[in-house]
Amino acid sequence: MDNHFLTPLFMPRSVVVFAGPRDDPDRQTRQARVLCAALEAAPGTSPPQFLHGDTTGTLGELARSRADLAIIALPTEEIAAALEMAGRIACRSALIVSDGVDAEHAAQLKRIARREGVHLLGPNCLGFQRPHLKLNASAAGPLAAEGSLALVSQSGALTSAMLDWARQNHVGFSQVVSLGPNAAVDLAQVLDFLATDNHTQSIVVYLEGISSARRFMSALRSASHAKPVVVLKAGRRSAGNEAALTHSRAIVGSDDVFDAALRRAGAVRVRSFVELFSAAKCLAARYRPVGKRLAIVTNGGGPGVLAADWVSEIGLQLGRLSPEAAAGLQPRLPALASLADLIDLSAAATPEHFRAAVEAAAQDASVDGLLVVYAPQIGSDATETARAVVAAKASTAKPLLACWMGDSSVLEARHMLNEAAIANFRTPEAAVGAFGNIASFYANQQLLMQTPPPMSNLAQPDVEAARLLIESVLAERRRTLTEMESKALLAAFHIPVTQTVLARTANEAMMLATQMGFPVALKIDSPDIAHKSDVQGVALNIQSGSAARDTYNEMVARVKRLQPQARINGVTVQKMARARRGREVCVGLVTDEAFGPVIVFGAGGTMIELIADRAMELPPLNQFLARRLIERARVAETLAQGWHGGELADLEALERVLLRVSEMVCEFPQLREMDINPLIVDENGAIAVDARVVLQPGTQPGSPRAFDYPHLAILPYPAHFEQVWPLAGGGEVTVRPVRPDDAQMLQDLVRGLKPESRYFRFASAIKELPPGLLARLTLIDYDREMALVAVYCERTARDDGGFDESERIVGVSRIITNPDQTSCEFSLLVADDFGGKGLGSRLMEGIMDAAREKGLADIEGLVLSNNADMLKLMRGLGFTIKPFAEEPDFRLVTRPLQG
Repeated sequence: MDNHFLTPLFMPRSVVVFAGPRDDPDRQTRQARVLCAALEAAPGTSPPQFLHGDTTGTLGELARSRADLAIIALPTEEIAAALEMAGRIACRSALIVSDGVDAEHAAQLKRIARREGVHLLGPNCLGFQRPHLKLNASAAGPLAAEGSLALVSQSGALTSAMLDWARQNHVGFSQVVSLGPNAAVDLAQVLDFLATDNHTQSIVVYLEGISSARRFMSALRSASHAKPVVVLKAGRRSAGNEAALTHSRAIVGSDDVFDAALRRAGAVRVRSFVELFSAAKCLAARYRPVGKRLAIVTNGGGPGVLAADWVSEIGLQLGRLSPEAAAGLQPRLPALASLADLIDLSAAATPEHFRAAVEAAAQDASVDGLLVVYAPQIGSDATETARAVVAAKASTAKPLLACWMGDSSVLEARHMLNEAAIANFRTPEAAVGAFGNIASFYANQQLLMQTPPPMSNLAQPDVEAARLLIESVLAERRRTLTEMESKALLAAFHIPVTQTVLARTANEAMMLATQMGFPVALKIDSPDIAHKSDVQGVALNIQSGSAARDTYNEMVARVKRLQPQARINGVTVQKMARARRGREVCVGLVTDEAFGPVIVFGAGGTMIELIADRAMELPPLNQFLARRLIERARVAETLAQGWHGGELADLEALERVLLRVSEMVCEFPQLREMDINPLIVDENGAIAVDARVVLQPGTQPGSPRAFDYPHLAILPYPAHFEQVWPLAGGGEVTVRPVRPDDAQMLQDLVRGLKPESRYFRFASAIKELPPGLLARLTLIDYDREMALVAVYCERTARDDGGFDESERIVGVSRIITNPDQTSCEFSLLVADDFGGKGLGSRLMEGIMDAAREKGLADIEGLVLSNNADMLKLMRGLGFTIKPFAEEPDFRLVTRPLQG
């Protein structure tokens, strides 16, 4: 049960091929024969059995063989029958390479596969390749070279093109998967498999759309936590979106929101096919992100300046040698060499000079990556210089990229760099852009590590008052809240708002303005007017009572003329915001077709559409995510101290507003749109001057069901599982869901176990968790799995009589939902020195409660036959224990969760 559920598909031990008669000229049958020839050459599988329409007497033999994978290459009308037969002979997976299957027929095939318990890849796809197994179950051409890079593509044409490019550029693959439209095994499931695949070190993805944002984000976050993921998405503009939707028949959504989703998932997005190739080069070289300071070593000032310009253009930093490193390197370089900004070795540079410069920069802590730019010079040797750079590579683990400019004179040098797995490019801009992708991955990984709860640690909001307000608006069959209602909603979540009072007559407006003190602002109040400025329904800086009275009358008359059907409640009167140098920003919410609610921040005021300054982040937020969101907006520059003579804006107050909006979004799926514009921020805080909220039509009022938050693309950290448990014999532990920052404590737990305990848990002699597995165990998707850790606080006496406190994880229980979505698999681990304290049974009871909350019906697990203590615990918890046919050394333990 440790194997991924797609292992029979991508790593089959036996294969059966369904096709027409061997002499059938049909294209699908010819394709099947090609597949069979490739499969026969694969050393890791049994020879494929070829089943066709004229075959008799083989069904019983096939049933006894229990083939892992059935490959179906038949005319469209025969596919369904073949898939049913694959289920009858107990195939656990199937690949349909037939094309021309429409959406209705594809849905029928999915239903058959689900009924038969078959994991189905296809239809309308090219299949897959597994080069290290010599397995080419595809129609994508010859088997790719073996490597550590996985390719997943929703376009067959691009799959073939990239494989062709890879053969010419010495790039190998661990896995190649082509996914067509209407795929049963989808992108999320393939990413989930690759996250656990030991042969895959990095992943490139071409996609046109997704079927489920929650599942996509879950799988992508898991994969990119374990290994770099680079994504090329079609449909950046509206025309491309429409084409992608037509081709992939999947949800596309807003391109800006997709950017935000990828950042939050820790992946990197590239914008073109060329960039994808550049990223593939870097990933194939196993470069890992460390920062964004790029040092440029060159023998030509012009090419070096071009590279430096592009460093600035894409938001990187030029890596400059520290004074100590520069002083040590200068005597080893030509007299005309310069180390001020670039490491310009001058036209007199020899291969030895290049090597010395690369080694010096590689050892400098102020440099995160290196780019070597070689320009052909009289007397220079491109090949020997490349050899020197290859030799210098051994001195660093930092990303090392190369740009050998020119053509025929540098071909041999480029070949040498390729052989040494040094990513090299023809232009400085392309090389800098490739490093930019590495740096983006580093920055996005910091976002990935954030797992905020739905509610922040700020003062508890008045959720009940907010709920009653929303319910009352929905009960009136309205979608848009008035300004008064919108501000009341914000106030319930402790967002500061300007005092606003509704005046129903001109005289009331005059009296209210006089009481508040001038200047005041007047705004039309109508549930039918979304944007007040469109009907000239806003008047600012009213300086007297008579002016307030006259403005009221003029405004109401004007609005009735421009929008006669609108219901007018009156005019709101509010005190003008106090800040003389306050910055106008906008905080809001949009709902994306694919990813659901998204929090937006940018410049505010009446010019918001023209300025088009929008930074986005998926909820929920914490303080770190809120600060990064602010920094991504262009308006962030105006918040700095000294801007136009102003003081530093209160960024913490702005962060609190963003956190409060995040709380509202998590708590109320009814919210569809929100604009707090302008929100005025100065050194004294932030205050909402105007607000507009739109509700989802048809949405049921109330909190999300059972902490599930189905309206969010990322499930929040399930803080409601946190509790303190007493231990038998004294002491207590804090039990909570696992977090990404638990990695070191979890590793310490495994390292501290007795060898026997480690073997009982992992069925191997490992002494510690591999980095990929450790990452996967600590950054989990709480939607499909759950891990509870028991944290014990140890106190150590100091010489001065005080105590030092440190935390350690002393137990962990885990469930992972099975592909059937009705059952789960569990695991349990308890520190040796905490055995006999009742911790194991409590952790199992806690994780079973979590499984019940998810609506799962059954829980199961594998226990080694000689693990007597674990088997005793399982019996005590009501599990049924029986033999496990596939692995005699294990026992299968199961228990129903419901009833």
